[in-house]
Amino acid sequence: MTTAKRDTYTPETLLSVAVGVFNERGYDGTSMEHLSRAAGISKSSIYHHVSGKEELLRRAVSRALDGLFGILDEEHARVGRASDRLEHVVRRMVEVLITELPYVTLLLRVRGNTDTERWALERRRDFDHEVAELLKAAAADGDLRGDVEVRLATRLVFGMINSIVEWYRPDGRGMGEREVADAVVQVVFGGLRKAA
Repeated sequence: MTTAKRDTYTPETLLSVAVGVFNERGYDGTSMEHLSRAAGISKSSIYHHVSGKEELLRRAVSRALDGLFGILDEEHARVGRASDRLEHVVRRMVEVLITELPYVTLLLRVRGNTDTERWALERRRDFDHEVAELLKAAAADGDLRGDVEVRLATRLVFGMINSIVEWYRPDGRGMGEREVADAVVQVVFGGLRKAA
């Protein structure tokens, strides 16, 4: 873990450091002392900006959730055939996951042990439900295969997308955001769309 310099410390850099520590140690395994050491600032400096580590967790998972829910407000997610809207949402989910990788990774690791974690899980379920409804609408329109149960298809799509946090590393040598999004869209819709 890289230590931040005191003279460049901001609430945003503190949040970034906290997310890194939470992802490395687990939220429950992270103390304010761990955060203080990783940020290169005193615990009192952290408390000057946040009430504690749970506030940092809430800010972090909110950033991931805001990115995901923002997709549903985009025009291409709201207008057109359900299958086209679903394809847009799936593509954008991959892009948001990669753009906000540490934050989405943390969101996917919360287990419901605190009020913030329970809130985040409920918001995740709300988002998943919205996407599942879109998949159901696309199936009802006859654009998706009828031999794959909608709930199973939804779980498989989310499983594929969410697994990206486990293997994707933005090191500049591998596939970029667009290539990963294209591959996911091809696999998902190559398997789900009815043959023309």
